[in-house]
Amino acid sequence: MRASGFLCSLVIAGMISLSICPNPSQAQTPPTKARIDNGEYLVRTSGCADCHAPKAMTPKGPVPHPTKGLSGHQADSKLPEIPTGVLGPDKWGAIANNDLTAWVGPWGVSFAANLTSDPATGIGGWTEENFVKTLRLGKHMGTGRDLLPPMPWQVIGQKTDQDLKDMFAYLKSTKPVVNRVPDPIPPKK
Repeated sequence: MRASGFLCSLVIAGMISLSICPNPSQAQTPPTKARIDNGEYLVRTSGCADCHAPKAMTPKGPVPHPTKGLSGHQADSKLPEIPTGVLGPDKWGAIANNDLTAWVGPWGVSFAANLTSDPATGIGGWTEENFVKTLRLGKHMGTGRDLLPPMPWQVIGQKTDQDLKDMFAYLKSTKPVVNRVPDPIPPKK
């Protein structure tokens, strides 16, 4: 009787481990260098650094900061005061801070996300599926809050599945930069 109880326990434990642990044959293979290189090309030519890279001021104007990568709006960056009366249908549609990582418009204030591989503050903890769904549906993590302007998810989301997966592979290969980007600020009523 004890042997059958032990055997039953082994069978149940095996069933539980199979339901919890992914099948090793279904594990994703690491992306190739060619996919990462293509992803880097797509990120560069899609203008991601225009908003997601903090800027350094040079004699030729702002350029992506050499050590902050695609870490988004810096958590310790103070926003300038938003002038009253400058936004509206017959006025400016949006204004941005000096490094183009924070934008103000009728939607409130949006901040460029940290796209580095940092698992806590960037996309290091995301899955490929989260990334693709985010850009296809315009929802944070594919199911959360709406992505706000000026994020051109409607355009980037038209890329092929393979292009989006390659972009994700490149972003996951970047140097992690710890930077917790602020949450969006809703418009004042």
